[in-house]
Amino acid sequence: MSEADDSAFQRGAGASPSPQHQPAPPPKPIVAFNRRELDVILRLYGRMVADGEWRDYAIDLLKDRAIFSVFRRSSEMPLYRIEKDPKLARRQGTYSVVATGGMILKRGHDLAQVLRVLEKKKHLRVVDA
Repeated sequence: MSEADDSAFQRGAGASPSPQHQPAPPPKPIVAFNRRELDVILRLYGRMVADGEWRDYAIDLLKDRAIFSVFRRSSEMPLYRIEKDPKLARRQGTYSVVATGGMILKRGHDLAQVLRVLEKKKHLRVVDA
């Protein structure tokens, strides 16, 4: 190699050794709600917004669970948290509804059944005719 070839190699004009490509580590799994689950949750959310009960929501996707938080005002603590924790699937159930204080209101395997705890009770009144 001549001096000119050596200087061109140092500037990057020559054949550079290829960097060793290592495969990227696999992405860490994140628990998330699927489309069907979000449909069920957002239908309830829409009804409660229409009734003026709820105003805002947040979705947190963590390594071990997914959380749908419901707020009356966005500056407050969440009124309820709808949680999906796959580690509990064979025990108490994947889904749970947690109140503001941390008390679990309902837990189970079927999301629609678990969310019924948040449905407003229909109050029947006697109407004089």
